[in-house]
Amino acid sequence: MIEAPSQWIRNYVDGSFVEPDPDRAFDAVDPVTGRAYARVHEADHDLVDRAVTSARAALADGWAARPVSDRAAILRRAADLIEERFDEFVAAELADTGKPITQARTLDIARAPANFRAFADMVSTAGQESFRTETADGGAALNYTVRKPLGVVAVIVPWNLPLLLLTWKVAPALACGNAVVVKPSEDTPGGASLLAEVLEQAGLPHGVYNVVHGFGADSAGAFLTGHPAIDGVTFTGSSATGTRVMQTVAPRVRPVSLELGGKNAAVVFDDVDVAEAVNGLSRSIFTNTGQVCLCTERVYIQRNVFDEVASGLVGAAEQLVLGRPTDESTTTGPLISAKHRDKVQRYLDLAVEEGANVLTGGGTPDLGGELAGGSWISPTLWTGLTNEARVMREEVFGPVAGLVPFDTEEEAVALANDTEYGLASAVWTNDLRRGHRVAEQMNVGLSWVNTWYLRDLRSPFGGMGLSGIGREGGQSSLHFYTEPTNVCVQL
Repeated sequence: MIEAPSQWIRNYVDGSFVEPDPDRAFDAVDPVTGRAYARVHEADHDLVDRAVTSARAALADGWAARPVSDRAAILRRAADLIEERFDEFVAAELADTGKPITQARTLDIARAPANFRAFADMVSTAGQESFRTETADGGAALNYTVRKPLGVVAVIVPWNLPLLLLTWKVAPALACGNAVVVKPSEDTPGGASLLAEVLEQAGLPHGVYNVVHGFGADSAGAFLTGHPAIDGVTFTGSSATGTRVMQTVAPRVRPVSLELGGKNAAVVFDDVDVAEAVNGLSRSIFTNTGQVCLCTERVYIQRNVFDEVASGLVGAAEQLVLGRPTDESTTTGPLISAKHRDKVQRYLDLAVEEGANVLTGGGTPDLGGELAGGSWISPTLWTGLTNEARVMREEVFGPVAGLVPFDTEEEAVALANDTEYGLASAVWTNDLRRGHRVAEQMNVGLSWVNTWYLRDLRSPFGGMGLSGIGREGGQSSLHFYTEPTNVCVQL
């Protein structure tokens, strides 16, 4: 069991929490105060090897051959148990991330059981392709596909939505009969270990779910992705780290699913309902303190409504409430760490150097008291920059956006697509034909019209360019976590 705060967060291998080594540990830091709330046992190479070996043994012991109905039942039981321990998961999320309790309750923790149930349903109803083939001699053959588990999957999840993205990957992997070794972010270790308790209670066999804590290079992340017995890697995080993951697995030609960074654009046309657009944009810019890969960092606004939309966004930004996560009035938490706060602040300073006109924010607020040590940043909007500026091309991953006017639809599409990333976009217009037309021209994996972050878990999720490779969600997840074998029978 995970002990009280300021105690140990342990690795979980082969159905047991591992006794920590005090000489190989690091602090879990509360980003609200900057204080350590727990010690985390960093897995060494031998412990990662034990985790992979236990996962391989679990597959050989029959987990991969279990009926789909059995695996789906365990996933549904896990969903029930998360709901029974809902407050514990909320507390772990707040300790890890400092995000407002209202968001943790309604988004992060609520999505975890939804992910388990959705993939339990999907795997239970999934069909397979079959073809009747006419042969040259006038006969026929039957071709049909059998899908088998990929094997041992390395699951590497980021710190921004730790439990949501963990269950988004683990649920379909387990549903398809794989065993997993999870490497949470070193900044958010709590939820993955708590999930281990739930999965064991749900009846998951030992070795099917393992957790190893640590860092990337020269630590658990590198040890895991470089392990020769790993059959595939699913990773969400930065584009730079995703590149290293691909390089690591390339010599062994293992499949990867990479959901990486974004420099997402929103396009606002002058026929829009301005209040509706401002409300949607304020969500897409500032949700989770801008620490969502889908957040908007570039907003292109048709000139006729530029001032009105900009004024509305400034008003929305200045109404945000930074504060303790347990306060129901808090809308905005800190950034995940002092290191990340410093990175975001460097970009805000760079925007000014590049000629930005800062409309609001731009600095680090002093909240006083115990919050003074937190990783706070002010929600920030600027104008006056073009796509040539670095801050308009590089992902900041904070509550920031540049606002740029445009005149024509063709110009807006060109501006939005002028990026090496390709994760998400949002188009705001009351012209239905224009909404369809422009959304389909966006070079992204997800293109919203008059909304943002509205997801159907059956639909494909992923990006283009520096935003990643592969898709997860729905059948895309079931296909990634399985290998197809075509069976051809001469009739």
